[in-house]
Amino acid sequence: MDLKALYREIVNEHNLHPGHKGDLPAPTHIRQGVNPTCGDDINLQLEVDENGVITAASFNGSGCAISQASADIMIDLIEGRTKEEALALADAFLAMVRGTATDEQRELLDEAAALEDVAHMPARAKCATLGWHTLEKVLREEGEE
Repeated sequence: MDLKALYREIVNEHNLHPGHKGDLPAPTHIRQGVNPTCGDDINLQLEVDENGVITAASFNGSGCAISQASADIMIDLIEGRTKEEALALADAFLAMVRGTATDEQRELLDEAAALEDVAHMPARAKCATLGWHTLEKVLREEGEE
C-alpha cells in the first residue's frame, strides 16, 4: 500500500468511526476551536487530574474529514499523558505540518504522522491543525473557558 492510500485509509477510518467524539461527563477544560476559512469547528473537552495528567478527552463539532480525523487521532495520542507531554506532541505535529519536524518528533506522532502530506496543501493544513491549536490554547490557559 502506498503512503497516500494509507493516509486516506487512516483519515477515513477516524472520520467515519471516531473513537473520541462526544461529551465528557465532567470536563475540567473546555475550548472551542474554529477555522473561519472553511467553517470547521471543534469543542475540545479534557479531564485533567491534580497531577496534570489528561485522564480523558473528547471532541464535538463539524467539519471536513481531515479536521475531524486529526482531532480524533490527537486524542488517541494525548490521553494518559501529562499536559507537558501533550504540548510537546502538539509542537511536534505543528512542526511536521510546517515541514520542520525532526525524525524524533515524527516518531512521537505515531498515526498522526500520516497527516504529513497536508504540509503540501496549505488550505488543508489549517484543517489538520485545528484540534492541535485548540489543545495548545486550552492547556496554556488556566481554568475553563
